[in-house]
Amino acid sequence: MKLATVLTMLSLAALLGACAGASSLVPGQSTEADVRARMGTPTDTRTEANGDKVWEYATGPEGFYTRQVRIGADGRVRQVAQMLTEDRFETIVPGKTTQAEVRNLLGRPMEDVNYRAGRTWSWRYLRMGVSPGYMVVKFNPDGTVAERIVIIDPSGDNPED
Repeated sequence: MKLATVLTMLSLAALLGACAGASSLVPGQSTEADVRARMGTPTDTRTEANGDKVWEYATGPEGFYTRQVRIGADGRVRQVAQMLTEDRFETIVPGKTTQAEVRNLLGRPMEDVNYRAGRTWSWRYLRMGVSPGYMVVKFNPDGTVAERIVIIDPSGDNPED
C-alpha cells in the first residue's frame, strides 16, 4: 500500500474518532476524564469568570470543525458545540464585536494575517453543513470587526470524496 494511501486512511480514522468522541459526550453526565479519554488533548483551553472550563478541539487548518466542550465547576460536561456555524458567524457585528469575542465565538483561526488593510482571520468550514467555504473576519485598528464575509472554496474539494 502506498504511503499516501496509508496516511489518508489514518487521517480519516482520526477525524472520525474525534467526531464520535464529541457525539458520545452527554451533558450533565460525562466528566472531564471522559472528555480527555474520548477527544484527547484540547487545542486550546480557557477558564471563564463563572469557573467553567472551555476546551476547544480544532481540526484546522485543513479540517472543517472546531468543537467546544464546556465543563462546569463540578467537573461535568455542560455543553458540546460545533463552533464553526453560520449562526455563530451571523452574531458578529461590524464596528462592535471585538477580536476577543470573535476568538471566543469561533475558536482559533486557521489563518491570522496582517495585511496593509488590517488584521484578518479565517476559518475553513462547511457552508450549510455541506459545501466547503471560508469564514473571514477583517479587524479595524481598534480591534473591532471591520467586516465579515463568507467565501466559497474555489478548489471545489468535496469533504465527502
